Amino acid sequence: MRVSPLFLALLAVTVAGGFLATLNSAFLYTTGVVLIVLGGWATSLCLHEFGHAITAFRGGDRSVRSKGYLTLDPRHYTDPVVSLLLPILFVLIGGIPLPGGAVWINHTALRSKKDEATVSLAGPLTNLLIGIGLTASVATVDMPPALGAGLSYLAFLQVIAFVLNILPVPGLDGYGAIEPWLSFRARELGEKARPWAPLGIILILFVIPGASYVFFNVAFGLFDAVGGTGRLAAIGETTFRFWE
Repeated sequence: MRVSPLFLALLAVTVAGGFLATLNSAFLYTTGVVLIVLGGWATSLCLHEFGHAITAFRGGDRSVRSKGYLTLDPRHYTDPVVSLLLPILFVLIGGIPLPGGAVWINHTALRSKKDEATVSLAGPLTNLLIGIGLTASVATVDMPPALGAGLSYLAFLQVIAFVLNILPVPGLDGYGAIEPWLSFRARELGEKARPWAPLGIILILFVIPGASYVFFNVAFGLFDAVGGTGRLAAIGETTFRFWE
């Protein structure tokens, strides 16, 4: 149950970025925003998976402890490259934040269908709670503009991750929340679609005209609803993507 030093290192990078973002130097506060976004996003990926794991543990799956999922260590994920590095890369290139890591849950050990659904919802709800916490801090604490912008952009990424993950598509958490109540045939079809369905969603958002517009409108609407400031998030993204 001890917290992983790697997770603490990611958290320390985020905090260091927050400090640099308060300094009166374009190079330093830009570096700070980059560290806030990358370190904060990596930290949130760990917390997302921890949300799944701790909920599964409370629901009856004791195996998550022996697998190391409760330590917040991304090295225990199914595939650290897909779980951590690819989501960070997508954020760097300006893509939609990918769902991130994966933890194997022993669903047969869970006590009820409600527990199965709760385990699936715990991850995206963790992202949403992080986003709410970040927007609340920006709204209530008097902070330097670069710090507020960096935290706002990180908060917006959390909201996007929530909206994407909550979609009822095989392979995403939204589908996992309804899967226990589906018929055997529907679950069988979902299992076949699981490997490629999330990629299909990404392709749809980029290929079908208007799809990304609808998606981001929903994300912006939710971001506003939880107290986010679109202008600050846009400044944070511009600062983060300083090379463009």
